Amino acid sequence: QVQLVESGGGSVQAGGSLRLSCAASVDTYNTGCMGWLRQAPGKEREGVATIDGGSSTTYADSAKGRFTISGDNAKNTLYLQMNSLKPEDTATYYCVAGFPPICSVAYWRFFRFWGQGTQVTVSS
Repeated sequence: QVQLVESGGGSVQAGGSLRLSCAASVDTYNTGCMGWLRQAPGKEREGVATIDGGSSTTYADSAKGRFTISGDNAKNTLYLQMNSLKPEDTATYYCVAGFPPICSVAYWRFFRFWGQGTQVTVSS
């Protein structure tokens, strides 16, 4: 059974930090490519970060230097550490998994499995 359950969202002031977690079923965690997407009201969905089985990562330009994606294989859990948050980071964040042609934020449309999303709100 495919299952992705996010947690860790919330409200924070600009400059603050949050860590998102995604508990994944074993089958989902072993897809080989997992990541985080986000969607803000009125905006298109955006790939934020991805990580593959070899721990190679990609980031959206907007996330580079501020966000870090990581995984804990023992816990089948994916994380997104977000630092120096900005109001424009406000969005619903989704944990995703699947089989994109390349494990990259550029291929976010190919992620087959999605969590329910967790809201992140950054105030100025």
